[in-house]
Amino acid sequence: MKNVEIYTKSYCSYCHRAKELLRLKGVEFTEYDVTNDPGREQEMRRRSGRTTVPEIFIEGELVGGCTDLFDLDAQGELDRLLD
Repeated sequence: MKNVEIYTKSYCSYCHRAKELLRLKGVEFTEYDVTNDPGREQEMRRRSGRTTVPEIFIEGELVGGCTDLFDLDAQGELDRLLD
C-alpha cells in the first residue's frame, strides 16, 4: 500500500471530495487537519509550495489538490500511482 498524505481543513468541500475519492478507491491515507494548527499548515506550505487545501502527497511526491486528483483519476493515472 502506498503512503498517501492529505492536508485538509474541516470546512473545505474540496477536501471532503478528495477524501471521498480516495476512500472509494480503498486507499488508506494519513490526514493532517490544518484548520487550527498553524505549525502543520506551515509544514504543508513548505512541502507543497502552495497555500490552498487540500494538498495531497503519494509516496512523498506532491500530486496537487482536489482538481488535480480528479484529473489524474479521469486520465487513469491515479490508479497507476496508487499501485
